Amino acid sequence: MAKQVANQIQKIYPYVTIQPKILLPTSAYYSARNRFRADSLIATISRTTPAEHVTIGLTNKDISTTNGNVKDWGIMGLGYRPGNACIVSTFRLKKETLSNQFYKVCIHELGHTTGLDHCPEKTCFMRDAEGGNPIDEEIEFCDKCRKVLIKKGWKIMETEGK
Repeated sequence: MAKQVANQIQKIYPYVTIQPKILLPTSAYYSARNRFRADSLIATISRTTPAEHVTIGLTNKDISTTNGNVKDWGIMGLGYRPGNACIVSTFRLKKETLSNQFYKVCIHELGHTTGLDHCPEKTCFMRDAEGGNPIDEEIEFCDKCRKVLIKKGWKIMETEGK
């Protein structure tokens, strides 16, 4: 599935590299919740990312980040705005639509690395999950987000994601 998603992503954003399989660093492991800290994973991936590229790490492990006062908030993915690396996990995705959701979370996090923030449009790939999993409702980048990404070199067509 990862190769299929990688091929889809590289068609619209050729500057992305899929991180080869690596052992997750023990320094990123948060034993109290049996999770890996996404920010630590991004730091590890970022160190080996070539200039002018973005690397995406893919995992099936549970990942988390700090969200406000919550030290260990479980997430589907994390990407910094802007950044050269992001991480996506299948752990919280719906099994019935896993491949489709995996693709959407990947391009969402890559959107962050390109500089996009969360979008208020409920059908936009850049929508904030707000602690849930509304991914099946997302169908494409909204016009505003699409325009930004096209300026950044993304090859997005009007019906991408439908």
